[in-house]
Amino acid sequence: MNVAVRSTARSLSWRRMLLVAVLCLLAPSVFAQSPSPADNRAQAVTQVVLGILSYARWPTEPAQLRLCIVGPTQYTDDLIKGTTQATGRPVVVRRLLADHPDIVSACDAVYIGKLSVDERTRLFTSLIGHPVLSISEGGDQCTVGSLFCLRVGDEQVSFEVNLDSVARSGVRIHPSVLQLSRRRAPAP
Repeated sequence: MNVAVRSTARSLSWRRMLLVAVLCLLAPSVFAQSPSPADNRAQAVTQVVLGILSYARWPTEPAQLRLCIVGPTQYTDDLIKGTTQATGRPVVVRRLLADHPDIVSACDAVYIGKLSVDERTRLFTSLIGHPVLSISEGGDQCTVGSLFCLRVGDEQVSFEVNLDSVARSGVRIHPSVLQLSRRRAPAP
C-alpha cells in the first residue's frame, strides 16, 4: 500500500512539473500585448524610411548605409535597431548632435527630429554641397531644406519631397519615389 501512495505522489509531482513547463512555454504568448499605435507608427516610419533609402543613389555607393538620427524624435524606436535593406545592404543607425563636426563624413543620410531654428540652419549649412539625404520627421521643414518630410498619421505614413533640395543634394532619387509623394491619402 505504501508503494501505491508513493507512485501516486510521484505521478502528481510529474504532472505538476509538466503543467509548470507547459505554462512557462505558453506564458509569453498569453501575456504578450498587441503592439500599441505608437509602435505601429514607428514600424510604418521605418518601412517608409527604408523605402526612400532604397531608391536613392549616391555618387559613390556605400557598402553599408550610415543613417544618423539628429535631434529628439518620436518614431525612431524601430529604426534605431538598425536593419538591412531589401538589397542586402546593411543600414547602420546612430544618433548624433546637430552640431557634430563630422556629420557630413559620418552620415549618408540624416533623419531629423525637433531642432531649434539655429540648429536646423547650421545643420543644413553643413550639408550644402555634400551628397547626404535628409528626412525630416515633421512636415513643416520641407520648405527649409530637407529632401523628404514625413507625414505621420494614425492610419498611414506618407511623405513630401522638396524637389529643390533633391536637385541640390547630389543624391539621385528614382522618379517612382517622386511620383509616390504626389499621391494623397484616400478620403475618409
